[in-house]
Amino acid sequence: MKLFSQVFVIARIEAQFYSRYPKLFLATLIVALIPALYSVIYLSSMWDPAAHTGYLAVGLVNLDEGVEYRKQTVNAGREVTARLKAKHIFGYEESTDEEEVRRQVRQGKLAFALIIPRDFSSNAIPGADAGAGKMVIYTSEGNSYQSAGMARRFAEDLGHEVNKSLNEQRWALVLSSAVGSQRNIDRLRDGVEQLRKGAKELAAGAGQTATGAESLTQSMGRLEDGVDQLTGGVKELGTALRKIDAARPPSAELSRLKAGSETLVAGQGELGRGLVELQTGTRRIQEGVAGFQAEAKDSILISERIVTGADQLANGMAQLDSGLKSATVAQQRLTEGSKGLSAGVGALTSGVSTLGNAIHTVVTKLPEDDKLVELTRGTAQLKAGSATLTEGTKKVRDGAKQLATGIDFLAGSLPAVVQKMDGSAKGLANSVLPSVEVDAAVQNNGASFAPNIIPGALWLGAGIAAFLIHVRVLPRQAQFFSRVSQMLGKIFIPALVVLLQALLVLLSVEFLMKIHVVNLWGFAITLCVASLTFLIIVFALTRAFGDAGKGLAMVFLAVQLSSSGGILPVELSGGVFADISPWLPLTWVVRAIKASMFGAFDGAWQYPLMLVGMGGVAAAAMACTVGHWRYVRQSSMRPAVDF
Repeated sequence: MKLFSQVFVIARIEAQFYSRYPKLFLATLIVALIPALYSVIYLSSMWDPAAHTGYLAVGLVNLDEGVEYRKQTVNAGREVTARLKAKHIFGYEESTDEEEVRRQVRQGKLAFALIIPRDFSSNAIPGADAGAGKMVIYTSEGNSYQSAGMARRFAEDLGHEVNKSLNEQRWALVLSSAVGSQRNIDRLRDGVEQLRKGAKELAAGAGQTATGAESLTQSMGRLEDGVDQLTGGVKELGTALRKIDAARPPSAELSRLKAGSETLVAGQGELGRGLVELQTGTRRIQEGVAGFQAEAKDSILISERIVTGADQLANGMAQLDSGLKSATVAQQRLTEGSKGLSAGVGALTSGVSTLGNAIHTVVTKLPEDDKLVELTRGTAQLKAGSATLTEGTKKVRDGAKQLATGIDFLAGSLPAVVQKMDGSAKGLANSVLPSVEVDAAVQNNGASFAPNIIPGALWLGAGIAAFLIHVRVLPRQAQFFSRVSQMLGKIFIPALVVLLQALLVLLSVEFLMKIHVVNLWGFAITLCVASLTFLIIVFALTRAFGDAGKGLAMVFLAVQLSSSGGILPVELSGGVFADISPWLPLTWVVRAIKASMFGAFDGAWQYPLMLVGMGGVAAAAMACTVGHWRYVRQSSMRPAVDF
């Protein structure tokens, strides 16, 4: 009970300060809020970085010229970039200038860059060797170790995705070829079916051909018998003809016949000449009779009866002359006929002689009549067999045509060249290998946190250094000093302390943690300028808000740590953190440390450090003008830290 009463007494006395100093309530509230604010600010900056990756600038350089593969133009680089832009995982910025993109990565304008070379498709698509298709992911560890880590994970995921995509395309070609092969197999099956039908018809036609050929053979046998009988018939015909030959007139008679016809022709010639002489005599008699008639008419001595008889004689002679003329004409015709008869008889005798010889020669070759009938029948059967053979041959022809068509269809269904997959097994499985090129390499993961931890430590050091003094208290003799002198004099000792802190940090980095520093002098200057700037900022806040300003300095530290991009790229924090980042001194201190320690941002530490220095000058101007001093006797001044 006594313990509680004693505690209550002390607490009541401390609580009286709140009634005497109302502003203490505000200070207490601020102190109470600092842990919550620190937690909210710091955690919210890293709450969901994956949701803000779209604000992270990433360069895309596609130099791929494509390749002609299996009669198709393929540009894998274009497909990769199109797929990446469609996903919107990062804020991709396309370019065709590889060196410019690399420079922007080194300067921190791009988190990293994907560079696809000109021969990417020609190396990746065939899959000859594993990792033949190279893609370069260019990043700067010194700029942002976390961005470099994301670049490495991006490279792994990209390589897996691109290989998967290429494998899908290759399998699509394989399946397409398989589908084509299946179609060819179906067509082949149809062709074989047609071939089978044609073969059946060909077999049927061949059977009919065999039947017709058998019938033809039988007919040919009968034809042979008929020919044998025909030979016998010819022999018998020869016998008959020999009888005819024996019965024909002998040559002497034929000669006498020929001589008689010739004599007849000669007699006809004599007869003609006699008729001519007779006709000549008849004309003379007619002339004499005519003369006698003329004299008888004028003579009185000749009686009428004689004159009449003379007339009758003249008429008779005229008739005789006319008859002789007719006889002469007839005789001439008879002569011509006898000459023709003589010529015919000569030809007849020669023909009969020749005919006899021919009959004698042919008589032994003639077949008998019944054999000739058999020969006719055999010929008819041969004709029927030939018709059957013709029909069968037609079917054989048709079947052969179908067979040829089916074979052509079969040949057309088969691919001319069977394509095989190019490349090797490993090359086809992993034809793409993204390689990560790192600029401003960082020694290890611990070293990567140095650009963020060191500025925070310097800020804490500046805040602690400010606790060594009563910021608002000056000796009375400084009451009439200039504001600049008052500020510089008050901050001089803490400035030496923060410079000592910077020196100790430098030694710890160089010798204790053994982090390789690319530009040691630049790093040392950065530590010094940053320490002094942070001290001046804390001093200005304390001048403006009293000891509450020191609490605000801690909250301000949380804001800066969340917005400086030291741990995560500030683009991943999103919102207000990304907006205020360029206006915070810690952002530029982090950048200057990365540039001097790792050679990041092309080693340009001077410009960000100049901005930090300008921030320090602005804070110094604020410290000189904002707030008021409390002047006390020198003897009343005590250390701010109680020992």
